[in-house]
Amino acid sequence: MYIITILWESFHLLFMLVIFVFMIKIYKYDNLGYADYGWLKARYHFSFASYYNPNKADFGALCVINDDKISPKTGFPMHHHRDMEIITYIRSGAISHEDNLGNKGITKAGDLQVMSAGTGIHHSEYNLEDEECSLYQIWVKPSKFGVNPRWESMSFPKSYAEDSLTLLVSGVESDDALFVNQDVKIYGGRMKEGCVIKHDIINQVYILCVEGSIKIDDYIAQKGDGVTVENVKNFKISAIADSEILVIDVPSA
Repeated sequence: MYIITILWESFHLLFMLVIFVFMIKIYKYDNLGYADYGWLKARYHFSFASYYNPNKADFGALCVINDDKISPKTGFPMHHHRDMEIITYIRSGAISHEDNLGNKGITKAGDLQVMSAGTGIHHSEYNLEDEECSLYQIWVKPSKFGVNPRWESMSFPKSYAEDSLTLLVSGVESDDALFVNQDVKIYGGRMKEGCVIKHDIINQVYILCVEGSIKIDDYIAQKGDGVTVENVKNFKISAIADSEILVIDVPSA
């Protein structure tokens, strides 16, 4: 009986260590999916288009993160979406949006736009500028289907964060952020070298190192890397260099 008890305790300890090890995982930029269409160069964090990775189909309600670089005077012509929450975060340059609802707008570096595709929407996204546009395109599965399609954009402060990140996107309409039809919160901000922020988790998070170099607890992420954090209530973000990050908190389904 004593031997069985020892074996059980050893197995339990090993199991807890495995959970701890896989609590935080880094997805290196160079190992992401890649496509070069000439006018568009893309890195895929999840399976998308011709890139398929059975281990990266989604992360809860999060199903697409494309790191796109769009050449000047090019872009995505009019195309259709349905029942998807699409968030675009502009890293550099600007993107011009137009859709069949009559919406037109330009979203610039550091700002976001959201589109609830709902019952269906046709839209185009063009880089009409003289410089390359780099952006993250983020797709989240909605909690409600068949909603009225909509589009909006918002500008946010560009100052460096001190003790917390700015809430950029939320599933709560009363929050001072862009609204999406899902229990998701997206935080973002710039951090000065040496800045340390403790961030609370509601569900599970996918972190994007937009610029610079950061440490998530004891794990280092560089520009372009993705990081998942699960099974904990909070984590610590430390800026190794001047950095910019996005933290996407999404439900498991």
